[in-house]
Amino acid sequence: MKKLSKFVDTRIGFFVLLVVLFWFKTLFAYFTDFSLGVEGIFQFLILIFNPLATTALIYSLAFYFKRARFFYPVIMGLDIANTLLLYLNVIYYREFTDFMTIATMTGYSKVNQGLSGSSLALTNFHDVFYWLDIVIILLLMLFRKIHFDPRAIGSRLAFAFTSMSLVLFGCNLAFGEMSRPQLLGRTFDRNYIVKYLGIDAFTGYDLVKSQHINDMRQSATKSELEKVKKFTDKHYAKANPQMFGIAKGRNVIVIHLESFQQFIIDKKINGQEVTPFLNTLYHSNDTYAFDNFFHQVGQGKTSDAENMLETSTFGLPQGSLFATLGSDNTFQGAPAILNQRAGYTSAVFHGNVASFWNRNNVYKNLGYQYFFDASYYDTSGDKATGYGLKDKLLFKDSIKYLQALQQPFYAKYITVTNHFPYDLDDEDKDPNFQTTNTGDSNVDNYFVTAHYLDQSIQEFFNYLKKSGLYDHSIIMIYGDHYGISNSENTSLASVLGKNADDWTDFDNAQLQRVPLMFVIPNSGGHGHIDHTYGGEIDVLPTLLHLLGISSKRYIQFGTDLFSSQHSQVVAFRNQDFVTPHYTVIGGTVYDNRTGKEAELTKKQQERIKKDHQLVNTELSLSDSLNEKNLLRFYHPKGFKPVNPADYNYSNGLKRAERIERKKGNKSTSLYSENHDQSTENDFSTDAPEQNHSSTDSNRIKITNPDANNK
Repeated sequence: MKKLSKFVDTRIGFFVLLVVLFWFKTLFAYFTDFSLGVEGIFQFLILIFNPLATTALIYSLAFYFKRARFFYPVIMGLDIANTLLLYLNVIYYREFTDFMTIATMTGYSKVNQGLSGSSLALTNFHDVFYWLDIVIILLLMLFRKIHFDPRAIGSRLAFAFTSMSLVLFGCNLAFGEMSRPQLLGRTFDRNYIVKYLGIDAFTGYDLVKSQHINDMRQSATKSELEKVKKFTDKHYAKANPQMFGIAKGRNVIVIHLESFQQFIIDKKINGQEVTPFLNTLYHSNDTYAFDNFFHQVGQGKTSDAENMLETSTFGLPQGSLFATLGSDNTFQGAPAILNQRAGYTSAVFHGNVASFWNRNNVYKNLGYQYFFDASYYDTSGDKATGYGLKDKLLFKDSIKYLQALQQPFYAKYITVTNHFPYDLDDEDKDPNFQTTNTGDSNVDNYFVTAHYLDQSIQEFFNYLKKSGLYDHSIIMIYGDHYGISNSENTSLASVLGKNADDWTDFDNAQLQRVPLMFVIPNSGGHGHIDHTYGGEIDVLPTLLHLLGISSKRYIQFGTDLFSSQHSQVVAFRNQDFVTPHYTVIGGTVYDNRTGKEAELTKKQQERIKKDHQLVNTELSLSDSLNEKNLLRFYHPKGFKPVNPADYNYSNGLKRAERIERKKGNKSTSLYSENHDQSTENDFSTDAPEQNHSSTDSNRIKITNPDANNK
């Protein structure tokens, strides 16, 4: 004990004491207050290790102060400040299931919303452990039980401690990259950074990122917005008069098909249709479908798809716009436009954690009034996969929320079961459906989960028809991005009747088609399969025009797919592109008819050059718009900027039940229309999990496993 006391009385010993105590406090927070979704022994070891490097690095700064009267106040000040940072994140996490960003700390409205008023209610008895060590150490110093060491640490030794800390952090980062490739370059969720690198590293990372963003935005001028506006005005396509307003006043139901590619539609495996119900919809007289519709996502994957569909602007060249800029960006998105132009209520139904892709913040900036995330559902036992509630249960368990929304509503369902690695419990598999035997489990399982997704959508459509919603809605169905990656497409080749040895970049590009269907019941029976080339950037202006709302006043990079003026040059995020005649990949031009490298005339070369210039221009202008937040300078007629503080995603059902469309008017919810009787019994599912008992002990963690790089 005396040896330990003597060691603590040295500057190095005191440094070690504070580092170890803060290390323990951080681990206490990890396992008590945070839910970081640790999976496997490797992630667990990284989690245990990650507080050490940054804590030692920060506290080693005190060694550069030679005098004892400076060293001890500085290192204690660093310890108190670091503990305060940790504790503020604990409090904030309890309220928002998220970590505090620099913008949150410096922005009054968000700090006020997050930490004042309710902060006392968010405290727990065990919070004393975050501060107890500091109180004890200060008392021991006051009563001279811990003595100040007058011997200064030499500059070389101080630098050695700093260098050692940096080496430890480098190892930490390397291990994190091994488990989660592109950890810092492609941020899904703030949980990832904390899980792999710790609170301090996350705060430092966010500080650098915020400073970069602030620098860009401070240099932004209205003249840059004028360049964007000039382009989008010239690019605008007039609505098709025969299609404009054919779904006016209807509810909008958006079904997001996770990782679903167009080639699955009408595909048969061993003589059986993979998606028999979607095939029926695809060929229905009520459905306007597109068979040359491409995803245009970058590293942001699903979040990029959502951004394009909600705002008609592109994702970023690196990382996710939602995760990188979404907390503070100004948007003019579908939820706000529909609410302000036509009185729509908006909601998202998604059985994953709210913070994934930063949705809990971005949806508020888009103007979504409700977000029913995993906290609203029973995800215990085998009801969920690693990415959230299984699709059949998502549709079924959302009915109590959907029926409470005031009509007309704009409701988006984000499915997850058809997500890599395409795992499905045996009890959920259709015993009558036999998949492929390619030798690649991802390819073989992909058809199984797609078949399950098809069944879940059929169950939901049965409910829509039985409840009466079907006849008063437009249902938009789309695939967000590829499911089978380019590296696995050669395994898929045989299923598509091609030789893997002959597979080319052209074939990879053609497989980037995803479904897009607008199901409009009782619209005249003129539905058809449209061969127009388009992409996800074109969805919002198309949808607005179907609803009878002109998109001309907004800055949108897409054009109406039904318009005769629609641009059929489809840009990919890496600046490759496809047109009805040519596919341009890495500078190589392929002829769409032959799939071979094209022999171009001078006129055709000029056409390709102009198309390439268009692609580069729209991508760069979209990046400028989002990275510099230029929409803050633009106020189109009749559009009120969204205030995210107006939205709170807790107690969504209670809020939905008590809100009427206008004071004194009757409620227009489906529940009210049904004479205050629930329509939940109108939903029928064969999901075996609905009969399973659930306990907290078998609750599955759905905080986004990251073993894959999809």
